[in-house]
Amino acid sequence: MSEPPFDVVVLPVTAFQQNCSLLRCRATGRGAFVDPGGDIDRLIAVAKDRDVVVEKIFLTHGHIDHAGEASLLRERLGVPIEGPHEADRFWLDQLGMQGRMFGMPALAPFEPDRWLVDGDQVRFGEVELDVIHCPGHTPGHVVFHHPGMKLSFVGDVIFQGSIGRTDFPQGDFPTLIRGIREKLFPLGDDVAFVPGHGPMSTYGEERAHNPFCGDSARVR
Repeated sequence: MSEPPFDVVVLPVTAFQQNCSLLRCRATGRGAFVDPGGDIDRLIAVAKDRDVVVEKIFLTHGHIDHAGEASLLRERLGVPIEGPHEADRFWLDQLGMQGRMFGMPALAPFEPDRWLVDGDQVRFGEVELDVIHCPGHTPGHVVFHHPGMKLSFVGDVIFQGSIGRTDFPQGDFPTLIRGIREKLFPLGDDVAFVPGHGPMSTYGEERAHNPFCGDSARVR
């Protein structure tokens, strides 16, 4: 079996214990953060400790726990932000409001260096990840997927035994379920995913047991 092309370290950040992922290309030592929503001093220290030259920031969506301090990290590291889909612009424009709502520091709105659409790819080092637009939790939510590693970074689309909330502005339950069933589950039962919160799982496990989107769940 060939060696995986990149390493992953999952780092819970912010009071929401949101899973930020640090990715490191084994061939080059270059890497990326997925959803660095906060605690950026700690994230920078971990990247340095693990000898990762961070060259990108990837965002799945615009909620404060995933994206709140991404622009500050961009300034500190001098690297671009890629993602989410532009339909989440309104969430990034409201970071100040989000901070006040959740008792977190008010943060300035920002725009990523690159908006993503379904079918795009993002790259760090010699590694490419496929971009899957999967709205429902937010309208511009994207998933990053590596077919060779059979690994996805799904943000708040799906969790072990649960799914992302759809009661936020422009959330939509049927759209979320359709995206999970039509875009994510077909990637394969053996594909593992890193969710935005909580432990990892596989699409097969969720198809079998998830009460919201599994094969036995009723579509609402």
